[in-house]
Amino acid sequence: MTQPDNKVHRILCVVGARPNFMKMAPIMAALSALGPRIEPKLVHTGQHYDVAMNHQYFQALGIPDPDINLEVGSGSHAQQTAEVMRRFEPALDDVAPAAVLVVGDVNSTIACALVAAKKGVPVIHVEAGLRSFDRAMPEEINRVLTDQLSDLLFTTEESGRANLLKEGIADERIHFVGNVMIDTLRLNLPHAVPVAQIAADAGRTGFADNGYAVLTLHRPSNVDDAAVLQRLLETAAQIAQRTPVIFPLHPRTRATIERFGLAHLLDRPQMLLLPPQGYLEMLGLMKDARVVLTDSGGIQEETTALGTPCITLRHNTERPITVIEGTNTIAGNEPARILAAYEEVMTGGGKAGRVPHFWDGRAAERIAAIVRDWLPRD
Repeated sequence: MTQPDNKVHRILCVVGARPNFMKMAPIMAALSALGPRIEPKLVHTGQHYDVAMNHQYFQALGIPDPDINLEVGSGSHAQQTAEVMRRFEPALDDVAPAAVLVVGDVNSTIACALVAAKKGVPVIHVEAGLRSFDRAMPEEINRVLTDQLSDLLFTTEESGRANLLKEGIADERIHFVGNVMIDTLRLNLPHAVPVAQIAADAGRTGFADNGYAVLTLHRPSNVDDAAVLQRLLETAAQIAQRTPVIFPLHPRTRATIERFGLAHLLDRPQMLLLPPQGYLEMLGLMKDARVVLTDSGGIQEETTALGTPCITLRHNTERPITVIEGTNTIAGNEPARILAAYEEVMTGGGKAGRVPHFWDGRAAERIAAIVRDWLPRD
């Protein structure tokens, strides 16, 4: 790789959406701890454009203010990816980094990796090698292409290495380091907001006193199809008859519920609808839940780390370790399978699981050490 003119190696670290924030927080801290030779700089593409929520996450996680904010905003996948690329290129030229570090699988990840690779700047991908093997998921396309463009690939579980080797990635570029999301979780767990406080703030004192379930939905395959969304909401209402359900509503999900005329399915005393929650609030909700029902990849990992039973409302997962070793059960979006998985949790406690190897709160330290040794010596 080309050595920069100065003796400080700048690492341009990219975030674009809230799942990136939890991953980048410990990486920025670990890189900064290496000393003056390495200087991490933060780029926020603005892919998630809720300013108040972004600030809340940055503040809660101790992430420094971005050095560069591209303020891209919403759009189709093509529009958003193209706009990130257009705005990121001059920022890349201005900083002249030793490498660009991207995390996860959002549009900003592939967009910035593509710009960097085309300009000869090495790419580092954290959370590499995860595969759902479902090319209908836009995130799967982002994962595969980003890994092909990357010079250093950090995996969260051993399946990642196997997937990358099958795709022709050289073994020496792959490093199993563990899960940086769990670094953030372990650090912040003592500060998680109690569910009683969240319910009380919503005017529902005592709502969760005898146990509760958490529901999250945001994937297009679940919320953009009226029939599928109706089935899922009817199933949630059925579960609420036995276990109160707390449902933080993603803005897109709320919009499609209203558009499809399904809001009446949620108008039940045993359901608590919330606006999007901050990181510490979600941590508190997941920590003490009887069960979490979700289509989120990150929540599958977090519930495994917390030992909370998780029912995934998808037909696949790119995080198989959460099923093989963790607390996760794949149920799809058919009511019978979801209710069977829920019944198993209620009667038998669900999968006990165990915390996977290297999900120990030190993944970012391992990443920083490898990056330090990989960079050219002055």
